[in-house]
Amino acid sequence: MSLRILLVVGLLSLISQPSPAMERGAVSAAYAGLVPQTLLSLAHTPEVWQELQLTPRQTASLEQLFAQIDGPWFRSRLLPPDKQRPIIEAAEQQLHDWLQQNATEPQRRRLAQLELRAQNLRCLLRDDVARQLKLQPAGQEQLAELARTTDAAQQKHHAAKMRGEAVEDLEAAAQKAVKEEQASLAQITTPAQRQQLGQLLGESFNTTQLARIYPMAPEFVPVDQWINSEPLILEQLRGKVVLVHFYAFQCHNCHANFEIYKRWHQELKNKGVVVVGIQTPETARERDPAAVRAAASERELLFPILHDQKSENWQAWGNTMWPTVYVVDKRGYIRQWWQGELNWKGATGDKTIETVVDRLLQE
Repeated sequence: MSLRILLVVGLLSLISQPSPAMERGAVSAAYAGLVPQTLLSLAHTPEVWQELQLTPRQTASLEQLFAQIDGPWFRSRLLPPDKQRPIIEAAEQQLHDWLQQNATEPQRRRLAQLELRAQNLRCLLRDDVARQLKLQPAGQEQLAELARTTDAAQQKHHAAKMRGEAVEDLEAAAQKAVKEEQASLAQITTPAQRQQLGQLLGESFNTTQLARIYPMAPEFVPVDQWINSEPLILEQLRGKVVLVHFYAFQCHNCHANFEIYKRWHQELKNKGVVVVGIQTPETARERDPAAVRAAASERELLFPILHDQKSENWQAWGNTMWPTVYVVDKRGYIRQWWQGELNWKGATGDKTIETVVDRLLQE
């Protein structure tokens, strides 16, 4: 069971159900970094669309909004939390404005409930929730301190795992911190407050198993040079799964992935998968269209290649590494990405990507 699910289970086991409305809640500066910003992810998921009973007209309008807000949201993943949070808050405000104009009051209320559920126990750190439940400041601070401990333990575990170190003790410490955090609900709230919290959360809904939680993929920035194809735009590839990979032809790590890209192009193109390479230069030679074309020919790269001579697509996607692969679903949403060599030191990134592709082809 994941650490996130542990928190959810702990919260739901201590509260009851049903319903009042919630307005958009602010979070004090002291707790801002502790409360997850979950609203954008929720608004992108078809399960939530179904739960809200959005009409086709509403979903079409919502995706027009995503075309405006998803680029900044996706690129903000590169920023430190204190820089990222205001960008997400601005996108959330645009979503709230859209909801006021395009959604019904029951739809807005239900989405607010789902946001609380996705924030788990930490929704108690929101000003509006604390005010409605009449939580004591000391109780909020107790939860905040436990949340800080949980975050620190999880960051240590993640960092060690990324370095390839043994993580058993760190994983145990992180799980212990999660359990102590979830146990605090019974300590900082009364039975009446927990019953009221259950009403704020509304009917049960599992927010931990949602698959489409990332932004729509940035549209390709027009360029002068395409190889093996007429100029493409992602919108014209709707209905297909698209594998977008950034590379540079003199990048050794990129070379390690070329055979996999070629295999994907050969084996998956008749199944509804399009492989698109974006050659973003790192060296002066990689800016030369003739050199890029010659390298693609030499390596027998037959899939469409966008020569990102000015690095505008690199910037639009907020890319940071050669090579990187992004999986884009049939509706244009990013569903997975992998940075670096797909088979680095025994990694099976190619199989991970292929598993995602197989699932998306069935959607």
